[in-house]
Amino acid sequence: MRHIVVDTGGTRPHGGVAVGRGLLARLGELATACVRPGVCVLVADGNVAAAGHAAPVEASLRAAGFQPTVVTLPAGEAAKDIRQVERLWGEFGAAGLDRSGVVVALGGGAASDVAGFAAATWMRGVPWIVAPTTLLAMADASVGGKTAVNLPAGKNLAGTVHMPVLVVADVATLATLPARETRSGFAEIVKCAVLADRSRIAWLRAAAPELLTGDCEAIVDLVAFSVEIKAAHVRGDADDTQGVRALLNLGHTTAHAIEAAAGYGAVLHGEAVAVGLVVAARLAGRRGLCDESLENEVVAALEACGLPVRLPAELDAVAVVARTRSDKKRVAGRTRMVLPLRVSGAALHDVADDELLAALS
Repeated sequence: MRHIVVDTGGTRPHGGVAVGRGLLARLGELATACVRPGVCVLVADGNVAAAGHAAPVEASLRAAGFQPTVVTLPAGEAAKDIRQVERLWGEFGAAGLDRSGVVVALGGGAASDVAGFAAATWMRGVPWIVAPTTLLAMADASVGGKTAVNLPAGKNLAGTVHMPVLVVADVATLATLPARETRSGFAEIVKCAVLADRSRIAWLRAAAPELLTGDCEAIVDLVAFSVEIKAAHVRGDADDTQGVRALLNLGHTTAHAIEAAAGYGAVLHGEAVAVGLVVAARLAGRRGLCDESLENEVVAALEACGLPVRLPAELDAVAVVARTRSDKKRVAGRTRMVLPLRVSGAALHDVADDELLAALS
């Protein structure tokens, strides 16, 4: 097991991120280091529960002295609906959950988003633990406390930052994922490589065939790498007000617009991020912010991981650009995008609609 410390600089302690194999059966034991055993609501993605992952978590919680109530959510983006949050509030009340209790989110990024949002808004905030079961969630969504639901106007527009007290990433769950879901997760890892370690881009391209077979040791290393990068950006900017954490949105302005234009769930988040990363590298190269060769490197790594590198044929680029106008980083009517810099890192830049349209096209 690898343990990564996450220093948020906040008043609520963070138990860090545990990454390894076979950890779901130990979740209750690990949780006792962060919260006192008591009332617990286990919120699980329906597909994840059906795959048998909820049972060992519930058993480990009971063995550690918790009293869990299990609630299942619709799979994927369908869970990120305010009606599901309202349903969870009702379940919390029925279970007798108060501030001495804990919510455990089991599933991908959508499950953690909605369960975390419900936990953040129940009694103005109760502790919660995340047990991500997808590579995408392990590498990104489970770390940093961002929670949200989707609205017709755009993705993640209603949300808050509510730090989990613990993240438990059991890579054994990846064996039950559809191949498309596994591939989707590599987009966030490529993003972290662009932000902090460009040498990893070529390594990912070369290692992709082995990684896609589910080599656990290599996956643990990649998840730990991504968590460390995200933790470094979250540190000191947990509430996303200083501009440092915003850099983690590399590729996401375009990605969120693609997801909204396609209809939530039609394009997986990681697939949309992959296209967004190519667009960001293309824009940065054309502006001279980074070498134009970065776009080719990113494309090669994403393609090796089985990810798309261009806008889906059924989507209109004009409609995607229009969707960016709902992006949370937009300021005074200007679209702001995270663009990579020459050696490493990234920065926020204003991007005109016609410039983004040209890059998408």
